[in-house]
Amino acid sequence: MDITQGQKVYGEIVQKAWEDSQFKNDLIANPIETIEKFTGNKVNLPKGQTLVVKDQTDESLVYINIPRKVSIDEMELTDEQLEMVAGGTDVLFWGGVGIGCAVAAAFIAGREK
Repeated sequence: MDITQGQKVYGEIVQKAWEDSQFKNDLIANPIETIEKFTGNKVNLPKGQTLVVKDQTDESLVYINIPRKVSIDEMELTDEQLEMVAGGTDVLFWGGVGIGCAVAAAFIAGREK
């Protein structure tokens, strides 16, 4: 599975949460289990990381996501990311772009195992 497919799955998860309040509640309470059940695939987060889902659907609130600081010096690109850079495509750095990419990355990792 590539990054685009992972982002597509993320979009499907968000759409399902918008349409199904029970799914949204399950996703918030047990994100890994709910995503695995929804996709039929294992989600593998890096050791020591936890997936947190926040409901940001309240239109009266504006949220700012402050991602963790990523050290570019310590970051290694995968072969796929290197290929994207060589092809002129933007590379998504997982630690700094929020839950969408985190879910996509975890989902992709689960598919590769």
